[in-house]
Amino acid sequence: MSPTEPAATSPVEPFAVRHYRRARAEVAPYARTIGVVAVIAAVWGVWASGPGWLTPAYLVLAVVGAALGVIDAHTHRLPNALVFPLTWATGALLVLAALGTSGWADLGRAALGGLAFFAFYQVLYLVSPRGGIGYGDVKLSLSLGAFLAWHSWTTLLIGVFATHLVAGVVAGALLLGRRAGWKTGIAFGPYMLLGTAIGLTWARLVG
Repeated sequence: MSPTEPAATSPVEPFAVRHYRRARAEVAPYARTIGVVAVIAAVWGVWASGPGWLTPAYLVLAVVGAALGVIDAHTHRLPNALVFPLTWATGALLVLAALGTSGWADLGRAALGGLAFFAFYQVLYLVSPRGGIGYGDVKLSLSLGAFLAWHSWTTLLIGVFATHLVAGVVAGALLLGRRAGWKTGIAFGPYMLLGTAIGLTWARLVG
């Protein structure tokens, strides 16, 4: 075998390993910031989940959400290497929670809520001007909608409302401070994650 041919004959790296490498490459430039935010988010996740059967799902949301929020704030990107695992983990861990609590109605509502949130953001993506909603936001909405709707439709609506309220207030402050213009793009993922955290916090407080 020629020494110039190893790439063609070497074994293909497993999909999970390739995906892990991509995720690690996305996280590496902001690892310290992500670590600090993830610890704070994880503490919130344990509190907001009860703790109980939902705790594993909340911890995944907290840690991956911290990474997504920091990366999006810096790059205006929500990488598939993190969004897709969050989506898969959300589905699997909410099924686990339903098994532990017999919360099949909650699981069904979560599935419908995730699809509804996804459809809503798909429409926003199609009608918003360039620099508004990105398709990474659309993909992220599936997981966030499922988390919110697990608790109730009201929680889902509060999460959506909080997302757009916080984003609007920050955008208005940037405009007034002349730190942004009407056509300036903003990273919307952090507001989606914060709005979801507000909705889930409300659900925890009202019991």
